[in-house]
Amino acid sequence: MELNRDRLIRRVTSRSLGTLAPGYAATQRGIQVYVGLVVALGLLAFGVWAVDWSKGLGLVVGLVGAAAFLVLSVIAIAGEVRTFRALKR
Repeated sequence: MELNRDRLIRRVTSRSLGTLAPGYAATQRGIQVYVGLVVALGLLAFGVWAVDWSKGLGLVVGLVGAAAFLVLSVIAIAGEVRTFRALKR
């Protein structure tokens, strides 16, 4: 996702979804946040899997993934609200 950021913005996130205008994900900062969310979700899943063979490592990785997901979710929601409010209607 990060390697094809410009193409992803141009072909996917900058298009309208029915009556919804393109939002925060159509910006460079927005796509970085959403890529971070995908990575954080992957860390969380890896942490859950890693608990089987190393409880300490799995717990740390899972907690880092969960914390990153929560923080990035708040940033994404704030960005979406800011972008929506800035729309000219």
